[in-house]
Amino acid sequence: MSEERPVPRRESPWGLPEGDTRQPKAHRCNDRAEDVVQAVFEGNPFKTVPGPFKLFLQCMRSKPGEEPTEPYTYLQLDPPRRVEVNVEQTASES
Repeated sequence: MSEERPVPRRESPWGLPEGDTRQPKAHRCNDRAEDVVQAVFEGNPFKTVPGPFKLFLQCMRSKPGEEPTEPYTYLQLDPPRRVEVNVEQTASES
């Protein structure tokens, strides 16, 4: 699972509701999607896209914390790490 990175917030012509302090956060498979987009522009897409796209689909179908840990094909990022999620603790916090 990739680490939390800040996501820039867009300015709205209506402003923010009073007391709204929520911040957007990237989807857990965002880096996999970016790897697919990068693959499209690297040589022949029929050869470069299938590998990253397969990992992106695995990520989207996985449960949080069970994302694939294979290294990215084109992004220059460290391979994702699995973070152990304590389901019991998470459920009790809600």
